[in-house]
Amino acid sequence: MTFEELGVRDDLLRAINDLGYLAPMPVQECVIPHLLNEESDVVALAQTGTGKTAAFGLPMLQRVDTSTRATQALILDPTRELCLQTASDLADYAKYIDQLSILPVYGGSSIESQIRALGKGVQVIVATPGRLLDLIKRKKVKLEQVNTVILDEADEMLNMGFVDDINEILTHVPEQRKMLLFSATMPKEIADIARNYMHDPKEFVIGTRNESSSNVKHIYYMVRANDKYLALKRIVDARPRIYGIVFTRTRAQAKEIADNLIQDGYNADALHGDLSQAQRDAVMKKFRERNLQLLVATDVAARGLDVDNLTHIISYALPDDNDIYNHRSGRTGRAGKTGTSICIIHSREQRKLKAIEKHIGKTIERREVPGPEEIIEKQIFALTDQLERVEVKEDEIAAYLPPVLKKLSWLSGEDLLKRLLSLEINRLLDYYRDAPVLDLPEKTERGRDKGDRKARGKREKDSRVAENGYERVFINVGKGDGFFAPDLIRMINQNTHGPQVGLGRIDLLGSYSLFDVRLGDAHRVISALKNLDYFGKRLYLEMAQEGKDYAGTGGNAPLKRNRAERRRAEREAWSDDLEFEPRRRGRSGKPRPHNRKGKAEELPFAMFRKKDGKKKDKKRK
Repeated sequence: MTFEELGVRDDLLRAINDLGYLAPMPVQECVIPHLLNEESDVVALAQTGTGKTAAFGLPMLQRVDTSTRATQALILDPTRELCLQTASDLADYAKYIDQLSILPVYGGSSIESQIRALGKGVQVIVATPGRLLDLIKRKKVKLEQVNTVILDEADEMLNMGFVDDINEILTHVPEQRKMLLFSATMPKEIADIARNYMHDPKEFVIGTRNESSSNVKHIYYMVRANDKYLALKRIVDARPRIYGIVFTRTRAQAKEIADNLIQDGYNADALHGDLSQAQRDAVMKKFRERNLQLLVATDVAARGLDVDNLTHIISYALPDDNDIYNHRSGRTGRAGKTGTSICIIHSREQRKLKAIEKHIGKTIERREVPGPEEIIEKQIFALTDQLERVEVKEDEIAAYLPPVLKKLSWLSGEDLLKRLLSLEINRLLDYYRDAPVLDLPEKTERGRDKGDRKARGKREKDSRVAENGYERVFINVGKGDGFFAPDLIRMINQNTHGPQVGLGRIDLLGSYSLFDVRLGDAHRVISALKNLDYFGKRLYLEMAQEGKDYAGTGGNAPLKRNRAERRRAEREAWSDDLEFEPRRRGRSGKPRPHNRKGKAEELPFAMFRKKDGKKKDKKRK
């Protein structure tokens, strides 16, 4: 099947031939002939990167009457980036059509310049819903002669809260028009739009719902939560030509990872909601021009991004919605090319990974985190390939070549090559010398080793042992107290005087934490932090002792005494003006302070009634 057989016009055929389109993709084979020959509307369900823009763009352009400047086609996109990308693609398709005007209309740009362009007459408008609705209210856009309306990435617009805007916009276009709806999924709200505004729509489903691209390989690495960043660096180092997006859960995490990558010498930058439009444009320009290898982004910030030839998608944090994983991985492996979707998980994310596997209908293959030997080998091959392909500019180097040849004349060609490779190898050897293994044993859903309790006990014992050159320190706060690595680093920086403390591995547990500090720094850190107050909890630190049960009374005894003292003081403070009444009552409505065994119940919450009759809720400490 060719585009000519689908009915595409000659001037459009010339343009797509220039772009290198050889044969239509499945969504194009289904949609193009229907739009050119049938009157019914279309609902097309297809994943990202399946050729949807050409599927609706080519027949839409073929229907435009260039003898009039009236707006005849309206395309709605969820984001500014997708709006600009769609308009750019349509302009490429229409390069041989005279007197055809295409205008992207979006927020974050001057509305006055868009109004001036609309005043001159535009046949095709590509718009974001918010800006188009603003222009409609100002009566600066006329949609009375629109004959084609296209909702692109409709489910994304739903996720971004544009349903009401879309409903409002559709009331301003003629009742008799052709409507196209393109979406990866069909939630209820999108189905309602199809039912209310479309005429006997024909549905095309490309592939199966929720199915991921067959051109994408899915793999994962399982490491400790604290080792995710180290694993990310090794994954990138083992792929010198990587060009991809690293997805995070929060904007703060995206910024932190991007800053760390930049500091470590990687070509990376972040894309998140705290950036201004100008900053966002600058980052995307660098990424599209491949001046950046890695873009670190949240799912919200990356919505609508359309970047060609991505080699890898890395999920630094798994999404809560399985469909979002499909959207992520669908950004690579496009247009017949292959791509790789990588997940970096810790043991508690295995259940979520299994749910994603079931959702996409594929097995996500486990790999070992690349080791130093593999990374060095890949880097050397990449350097060798770079040397082989480098362009030698004879005229420009001619003036510098004689003194260099004179200075290095005593070296043979083989010696020169060895020294050149050593420049790269020595750096990598120094960095990866004594690098630890990051992989964790595979766990069951409940987090237990599969039949290997001895290995689990050994790892717990190893957590008491510091790495070479470090000392292990215990602190009596953990994740259950809202205590995380940034809190520890901040407290050490603020309270420890003298030379900067060298921090190593940090293990956060429920009620306590263990961390490594450089030899000689441990006693200084313990003295600086001991007895500080952390949200009402007095800190207690000591040198970690191998084999000691810190989950028992040994490590928490000072903490338990503090809690008892605090409870006693609170009871005394309230006893003067409050009467205690248990929240839990029996069927008679009377207080029930004892359980069936006759023992007093431990009630986590209690209601206190003031003696003047007023009530107040207070959480018992």
